[in-house]
Order: sequence, then C-alpha cells, then structure tokens
Amino acid sequence: MKDATPTALETAPGLEPAPLERPPHSPTDARSRPPQPPAKRGWIGWVVLLVLAGIGYWQWPRIKTFLPSGDATTQGTAKGGRGRRGAGGGTSQVVAARATKGDIKVYVTGLGAVTPIYTVTVNSRVTGQLMKVQFKEGQIVHQGDLLLEIDPRPYEVQLEQAEGQLVHDEALLKNANLDLDRYKTLMKQDAIPQQQLDTQAALVTQYQGTIRTDQSQVDNAKLNLVYCHITSPITGLVGLRLVDPGNIVQSTSNTGLVVITQLDPISVIFTTAEDQLPPILQRLHAGQQLMVEAWDRENKNKLAEGKLETVDNQIDPTTGTLKLRAVFANENGKLYPSQFVNSRLLVQQKQNITLLQNAGIQRNSQGTYVWLVNSDQTVTVRPITVGTTEGDVSEVTAGLQPGDSVVTVGVDRLEEGGKVNAQIAGENPDTGKRGGGKPFGGKPGGGRPQHQRGAQPAS
Repeated sequence: MKDATPTALETAPGLEPAPLERPPHSPTDARSRPPQPPAKRGWIGWVVLLVLAGIGYWQWPRIKTFLPSGDATTQGTAKGGRGRRGAGGGTSQVVAARATKGDIKVYVTGLGAVTPIYTVTVNSRVTGQLMKVQFKEGQIVHQGDLLLEIDPRPYEVQLEQAEGQLVHDEALLKNANLDLDRYKTLMKQDAIPQQQLDTQAALVTQYQGTIRTDQSQVDNAKLNLVYCHITSPITGLVGLRLVDPGNIVQSTSNTGLVVITQLDPISVIFTTAEDQLPPILQRLHAGQQLMVEAWDRENKNKLAEGKLETVDNQIDPTTGTLKLRAVFANENGKLYPSQFVNSRLLVQQKQNITLLQNAGIQRNSQGTYVWLVNSDQTVTVRPITVGTTEGDVSEVTAGLQPGDSVVTVGVDRLEEGGKVNAQIAGENPDTGKRGGGKPFGGKPGGGRPQHQRGAQPAS
C-alpha cells in the first residue's frame, strides 16, 4: 500500500513531476480534439458558385427583358460603355439613314446558262489513217487553221487513175471528130449513106459525155486530197481530241475527231416568267435594245454586259416560262460554255423617286413600316409603301419624303414616342454633312438584309 504523502524529492522547489506521455492515437486525445471539416468542402463550394455565375450570364438576356425600360443596367450602343440606356431618361442609341431622291433601275431576273453561238464537231469526210494532229488541246484556233491530216496516198492514186482515163477518152474523142469531118466530105459527094454520118455524129457526142465523166472523177479525187487536210471551220476553243494518231477514221462515223466552241462572242440563254413578257416585247417591237447583265452564281460579281438578241417563239406550258437569248462580248473569257449565271434584264429606269436603305424597312402581318426619327429626337411608327428594290435600296412610293430619317440599327429597343440619340449613317455628327459613308445602291443580293426583326408597331 502506497503512502499518499509526497516525498521530499517530489516536493522540492523547482522540481515538478514530468507529465505522463500518452500513447499516439489515444482515445482520450481523439475525444478532446474538435472535429475538422473535410478538405474537399472548399472546392465544391467554388464549383457551385461558378455554375451559378455561368447560368446567370447565359440567362441575363432573358432577365433584362423584364426590367423597366429606364433600367440603368441596360447599356446603349455607344463605344467604350458610354451611353447607358436609362441614365439620361431612357434615351436609346440608334443609327439612322435619310431617305434620298434618286434613280432606280427595274430589272427582270432569271436563271441562265452560257451557251455558245456556234459549236462544231469536226468529222472526217474521207476514210483513212489519221497521220498527224496539228493542234494542242485547249488551244484557240482560227478559221482555216490546219487541225488534222489523213493519209493522202490512196487518193493520190485515185487521182492518177482518173487523169489517165481522161487522157484515154480525150484521144478517142479526137479521133471520132476527125472521122466525122471525113464523113461530112464524103456525104457531099454522095459516097456514103446518111446513116453512117449520123452514127459517127452520135459517137462523137458519146465520147464528149465520157470526157465529162472522167473530168468529174479527176475533180473528186482532187477534192478527197483536200479533205485529207482537215481545217477549222470556225474560230474558237479546241476541246480534248477524241481520236489519237494512227487510228483509222471513217467518213461515216458520228463520233467526231474534236469539238470546237466559239467563245467570243458568246450567248446566255435564260428564262423569265410569262407575266413579265409584255413589257419586254413592247420595247423590242419599238426597236429598243435591252441591256442584260450576267452575274455569278452567288450574285456577287458581275461577269459581263450584253444585249438581248432574241426571244423564243413559244412559252413552255409546263413551267409558264419563256427562253431569251442575250449576246455578250467575251474577250476576257469570264463566260464559259454551260456555266450557270444569274441574268438581269433592264426593262425600265425610274428617275427622281424616293429611295431608302432596305435595313430601315420593317415588316409585319399588317404591312410595311419604318421607325421615323422626329425633329425632337423621338421615334414614331410610319407605314410606307415599297415599290422596286435594287440591291440594298428600295423605292418608297408613299409614306416618306426625301430627307426623312429612319432608324436602321437598334429597332429592337424602340417604342412609340421613345427618346433616341440618332447617328445618321454617312454624316458627320458634328456638322450634319455627309461624310465618307457608303452610297446607296450596290450589287444584287448584297448589302444589308431586306429588313430587321424589331419591335412591332402598335395596332
């Protein structure tokens, strides 16, 4: 039994008993230590915050539609973050264009294909071995240039035979003429009967016919020798050769030796609806020359300008269209046979009319309208009537006057009577004069879209 009284050594000053060491992983230590949160809870929180921020970013366009029109969070279109909508009383930054007075052309458009005026398939007119090819594939040849050579030796022999037969028959004719002269002398002396004189005269006539036949054989042999040297019948582009040297060509073959296509001038055959035919025929019958433009497949580049040559003599009843042929000078070779083109036939030119950019024209179920910028920098809906459209401008027949300003960019933020800060396209905002802006007009199908989807006018 231990004594509970501390010994002198234990109670000596400055000497304290050493603390008892606890073994690692002691249950007592585990219970006294506060619980630690798992380390992965921190990055999970950050992931949740990033997901919520992404959802808010993508849904912000929908959220801001529910904000009032003067909300300061909606920004204008000014550069550098300036011009916040609502900061100055709900003013919207827009771009406008002025209606102008000018001319516009009325075109009839149609799909067409480049068609050569002359296309020749060269055939051999004699039978024989093809000896030489005197052209290169893809070469421009001129009328009369030598293209191919057929072996001429068989026809040279035929020529000699025909010439020999001609000499033989000419000698017989000469002898018959001498006998006829003798018989005429003897007949005057009543030395021979009349029948013998008549027979000799008939023999002379027979030999004359034989001479003519022999002469035709000589000419035919000479013609065959000419046909052995095949020349180009037109000026044009040579295609790929269809027969190689060394082959026997036949005069009765329909395959041909080579195809030559005329490129300059060249034509375009295009179609137009029968409803558009009356104004075309009216101007043709009046003796007017109608201009035609050929554009590429995408309607971006004008390839050539030509004139309307003729109109087909009947309308296709299955499609209700009519074919027209236009002729083009093609020195630069931009038009190629069988190439697809968009044709534009000029039938009228309207002058001194009101023109407006297509970007400012809006459409809905009720009709066509614009957002008109008033002098007090407010906007209002103005119904208009649109006529002819050419490129990125259109004719306005009613509803606008030259000089009126129409919103072209920013229509989705407008409301009736709303305040705007309009910048006129192509004009200096300080002086109000036109600067280096792009003029109206342009190539077909280019420029701005026909209309922008924006706020609809109040009914």
